[in-house]
Amino acid sequence: MINELKFDVVVIGGGHAGCEAAAASARLGVNTALITHKFETIGEMSCNPAIGGLGKGHLVREIDALDGVMGDIADKSGIQFRLLNRSRGPAVRGPRTQSDRSLYKKFMQEKLVNYCNLSIISDPVISFIFEKNLINGVITQQGKKIRTTKLILTTGTFLNGVIHIGDTQTPAGRYNEKPTTGLSEQLKKLKFKIGRLKTGTPPRLDSRTINYTNLEEQFADRDPYFFSFLTSKNFNKQVSCRVTYTNEAVHKIISKNLNKSAMYSGNIKSVGPRYCPSIEDKIVKFSDKQRHQIFLEPEGLKDYTIYPNGISTSLPNEIQQEICSKINGLENVRIIRPGYAIEYDFVDPRELFLTLETKKIKNLYMAGQINGTTGYEEAAAQGLIAGINAALSVKRSEPFILNRSEAYIGVMIDDLVTKGVAEPYRMFTSRAEFRLSLRADNADLRLTQKGIEIGLISEGRYLLFKEKLYKLKKAEKYMNELEISPSKASKFSINIAKDGVLRSANQILSQKGVNMDKIREIWPKIPVFSKEIDDQIEINAHYKGYLSKQKADILAFKRDENLIIPDNINYDDLSGLSNEVKTKFMEIKPKTLGQALRIDGITPAAVYILLSHVKRRSIKHIA
Repeated sequence: MINELKFDVVVIGGGHAGCEAAAASARLGVNTALITHKFETIGEMSCNPAIGGLGKGHLVREIDALDGVMGDIADKSGIQFRLLNRSRGPAVRGPRTQSDRSLYKKFMQEKLVNYCNLSIISDPVISFIFEKNLINGVITQQGKKIRTTKLILTTGTFLNGVIHIGDTQTPAGRYNEKPTTGLSEQLKKLKFKIGRLKTGTPPRLDSRTINYTNLEEQFADRDPYFFSFLTSKNFNKQVSCRVTYTNEAVHKIISKNLNKSAMYSGNIKSVGPRYCPSIEDKIVKFSDKQRHQIFLEPEGLKDYTIYPNGISTSLPNEIQQEICSKINGLENVRIIRPGYAIEYDFVDPRELFLTLETKKIKNLYMAGQINGTTGYEEAAAQGLIAGINAALSVKRSEPFILNRSEAYIGVMIDDLVTKGVAEPYRMFTSRAEFRLSLRADNADLRLTQKGIEIGLISEGRYLLFKEKLYKLKKAEKYMNELEISPSKASKFSINIAKDGVLRSANQILSQKGVNMDKIREIWPKIPVFSKEIDDQIEINAHYKGYLSKQKADILAFKRDENLIIPDNINYDDLSGLSNEVKTKFMEIKPKTLGQALRIDGITPAAVYILLSHVKRRSIKHIA
């Protein structure tokens, strides 16, 4: 047996962050290893078997635009595609799919196994190897030494994970899976700020024991909106979800047994996600509500398991059964597996640079729930960025950083490293101040070229992207050149001001109720390429006025982001700043004036002092 191996980049963890990190590093041509507990759990969907949603769907489209793996696998395993907020504007629509849990894992494992430059090792890591304040490698449970120049830690909920069901506590990273121990203690010795967070999951139900007769049905979309820009068809049969509700009887049972919940008994001290509360939290914090919605979501096409989205709990098994039996349709339900809460260690994300490299250990990167986030999509997006930057660092190339005006990924990472987290971080469209520009539909137009420039994009995607750009430009050329007078437009039932001014096809398209079908009624010579191209032209036309206004905001933002703060600045030299402000600057080490302005508790006056100091330094250096 070979007891020592060497890789340029090593990724620890086979969850969503680890899969994206390993794939991105390998795509950049760097010799990469993915180390996981068990090969069989690579790509495991620990909680809800679903991908996307509001904000989260934007992240997946951006991952795909950079040739990541999540979008492709979500499409191949999708069994219920729905575009959330379909009736609202394109900026806030959220693609989502219910996935077949076993298919998602199967396709993810197949994809990674066939990746060039990627080796997969099934052997838990038990310790780091340090040399001169750098991680030189890791030691596995089987005694292997695996040397590396860059290490990416993506441990999810496994870092000292503990599962809570009632008053029972079990060390675990996931149900029936051992936690990762020892690594957190090593990080503490290196003065990393370690905290505890929690998340939860509902019981799993046997669909054969559910009475669906009187439950409302939620259907898949007839025209699915896919995650990958390369997907053109459905791969699987589409299924429905059913909807039921809690009721007064359920609420009474929960209230009566709150002291038995790990959440309320005092066993759990850590903070959970505010936007995904347990059913106990809902009953306590929203006591005025008569009922709470529960989505009964199938976990697979050949799986009898149902995920009851909306009743995460850490109550004892027998209480969970009693609760379920009082819910419409679940009177005789059998619980396959109880719900539980899980606590785990995380590292304060303010310990990281925007590249997701740690400030204390220059070749150590972190991605996913270890950084205080919640959700598959947030984890995968971080994994992508960590994998890209670790590989680029090996190649001695410039780092890859997306700012807030370019991507939801940029918003999330900037939020994490600048503000830290007080609770598990979840992505929402409301977090992005430039969301009119950062739509799910244009993720490839925003990001794919950036991926091409660093060698991240496969040849197949490159060719399809170039073809799409060509078709868009050709169609838009017609749209800008073809014109019509107000009087002639009225013959096509288009009412615009009778001012004699000619309007372009693009200007006509921006009118309410006008689409590309109407435009071709007026100008049949405009070529038909695809529905995707038509949709993009329509969205661009309808958003043009809003985007012109937002463009000024983005330019102002970029001016702040272009003012670089030197790495070696001594904040103690800045007279006029309080010790608290100096400490925050030294802790976060903002890279730009814009980032400094976004630090919690930092006033514009403090940033002005910093700016004046940077300018004086620049003048001295020039002199």
